Amino acid sequence: MSARQWSRDLGMGVRFAFTGGREGWIRMLLTAVGVGLGVALLLLTTAIPNALAVRDQRNQDRLDYTYGPHRAKAANTLVISDTDSTFRGSDVRGRLVEPEGPRAPLAPGLTKYPAPGEMVVSPALKDLLGSADGKLLRERLPYRITGTIAEPGLVGSHELAYYAGAKDLAPRFDGWRTARIDHFGPPKASPVNKADPVLILLVLVVFVVLLMPVAVFIATAVRFGGERRDRRLAALRLVGSDSRMTRRIAAGEALAGSLLGLVFGTVFFLLGRQLAGSVEIVGISVFPSYLDPSPALAALVALAVPAAAVLVTLFALRRVVIEPLGVVRTAKPTRRRLWWRLLLPLGGLACLAPMMGQGRNNGTFNEYLVIGGVLLLLVGVTALLPWVVEAVVARLGSGGLSWQLAVRRLQLSSGSAARLVNGIAVAVAGAIALQMLFAGVQDDYTKYTAQNTDRVQMQVNLSRGLPFLPAAQQFAATKGVRKATSVGSTELGDGRWSSDKGPANTVGLTVGTCATLREMADLPSCRDGDVFAVTGADRDADVAKLARPGRTLHLDASDGAGNGPDVVWTVPGNLKRGRALIGPAGFKESGVLMTPAAVSHRMSATLTGSVYLALDESLPDAHEYVRNTAARIDPLANAMVWSSSERSKQFTSIRTGTSAGAVCVLALIGASLLVSQLEQLRERRKLLSSLVAFGTRRRTLGLSVLWQTAIPITLGLLLASTVGLTLGAVLLKMVGATVGVDWPSMLSMTGAGAAVVLTVTLLSLPPLLRMMRPEGLRTE
Repeated sequence: MSARQWSRDLGMGVRFAFTGGREGWIRMLLTAVGVGLGVALLLLTTAIPNALAVRDQRNQDRLDYTYGPHRAKAANTLVISDTDSTFRGSDVRGRLVEPEGPRAPLAPGLTKYPAPGEMVVSPALKDLLGSADGKLLRERLPYRITGTIAEPGLVGSHELAYYAGAKDLAPRFDGWRTARIDHFGPPKASPVNKADPVLILLVLVVFVVLLMPVAVFIATAVRFGGERRDRRLAALRLVGSDSRMTRRIAAGEALAGSLLGLVFGTVFFLLGRQLAGSVEIVGISVFPSYLDPSPALAALVALAVPAAAVLVTLFALRRVVIEPLGVVRTAKPTRRRLWWRLLLPLGGLACLAPMMGQGRNNGTFNEYLVIGGVLLLLVGVTALLPWVVEAVVARLGSGGLSWQLAVRRLQLSSGSAARLVNGIAVAVAGAIALQMLFAGVQDDYTKYTAQNTDRVQMQVNLSRGLPFLPAAQQFAATKGVRKATSVGSTELGDGRWSSDKGPANTVGLTVGTCATLREMADLPSCRDGDVFAVTGADRDADVAKLARPGRTLHLDASDGAGNGPDVVWTVPGNLKRGRALIGPAGFKESGVLMTPAAVSHRMSATLTGSVYLALDESLPDAHEYVRNTAARIDPLANAMVWSSSERSKQFTSIRTGTSAGAVCVLALIGASLLVSQLEQLRERRKLLSSLVAFGTRRRTLGLSVLWQTAIPITLGLLLASTVGLTLGAVLLKMVGATVGVDWPSMLSMTGAGAAVVLTVTLLSLPPLLRMMRPEGLRTE
């Protein structure tokens, strides 16, 4: 067959699609909308790598390492302090800035630095501070807003960020939160982190799982109007076309719908691109300019979608006998064969099996085998589901009238019913496997802390030298605080901290009231002015060496760069002994304990205060009240909420991105299902009108439509659960994790899939009621 003949027949099909009258236009618009929704999500997916790259680059461009090398004051230096905070679960990026010369580096997104007492803020922060919800945060940021941060200085449209002007920051150098810098951006010699094979596996599986339902929906959308198309094809045979030519013309009609779908998809994508700047999904926001699809990937979508439309149509018609008097599909179809459908999931398992037990210690996973294996398993769902639906509905017995109507309809067109829920089944199967994989490896990316959250819920670290005992009183008077315990701490050594070598032996020094020290050690007696040497933990040997009466020790007063005064202390002769207990920080510690009266003025300037807080967490915004008090006491205070575990940021970001993608896919599933359901109802309009004209109750017809949806979706979810559990178990074996089922996640994903179908069914009831009128039998 020549290419010329193919192009002529396809072109004829395209003309038929555009000149088929009102019915043809409705059919093509339904196809175009279904394809367009899928194309929009594909374009969004092709834009995600660029969006992530831009976000990462924006973040790199504004890096300001406050723990970098010590620099001298110059015309091109800037003193900057990290004042990051949190407000009701959202991160707030804050910086105090003090330019020291006319050539001080300017942060991205700024035209000039704010004066002391002023700040420039991100648009999202400006809106929050101006609203009633931002009242508590406004108390924490007592600066006058004089401008906004431009897009180059932000990683997302909903990011909360500010730069506030300050003065006299240089004396507060600590090598941690405050430093002098001469440029923004990463260090010139940044270490290259080795990629984690398990995280790469997660990313690969995530992309396959999220994109596979999109491909299924596009394949379903190009087959809209199948029953009416068959009657048109019979008419073509009647006027002289052969069967092959007829199939090519049908493929041309699908091609027309897919081409219009590309246009619709581009429009949907551009609308969604603009909308993306105004929404935030699971903590991720972007600017519209970030969503710029790769030209190569966009071209691939533009070529793949029409090609898929032609191939899917030809494949669907491969066993359909098109004759001049009709299409032999209304007769009882031949039973579907099972053997070749099982080959797909078995082939997927064969691809993944060689990588079982590989884990992260035996090299990287073969990405081609991973993608191929997961694809085959998920495609296996779409191949097996029609067979399962056909086999089950053929054995369904008698029941009520609505049940009989639904079952008979399913028996006549089980393939259409299976196509309706194929996307849901694929999405649920992939989601179950992903949830199992996430649950199985999350312990590897979780570090369990020693923090006792029953005893302490928050900790506030103050700047060095700040009086910490009065601070405890202010925190104790804060709304929502039940108890505040404050200590000051530094290190003692047997040599100068500012020397090149530093001390050879060190031990911790902690200062607090007698009541506080009794929480940290078992003391024989205590009154203000006492000093204790505490043993019973890991540093007993250091305590024995250094805490000897008459010995002169040096306090750590350095600024992190080896600079600072040499502050010394002589161990008193009346040194008392004690045994370490588990303190407010959650662990035992050997060291020197000291009451406030034993601390000289020079020594107090070296102490860093920490306040441990027990909260009434039933009070809303208890954490915010604490953060506000901390900001009033010390703008550079670091308020931390205690937790029993900390999770890897990379792992968390992948899981967050997966949740965002799942939301988009579920939205696409719902929209596409609704279009498909409306298309099927439109094709059955005359049948429904006939049944109503013969006296069938609308309630009965409505229930029959519900059964026609409920039976396939139930079978689809059962099959999806089976395949998802199998895929999840294989992936866990691949990473060397213990196989286990995350039942809550599995049930939630299955329930989400069922909820989408139920919602679509309810939304389709109004048009169904309009179609169930005897007037629908009228024809012109």
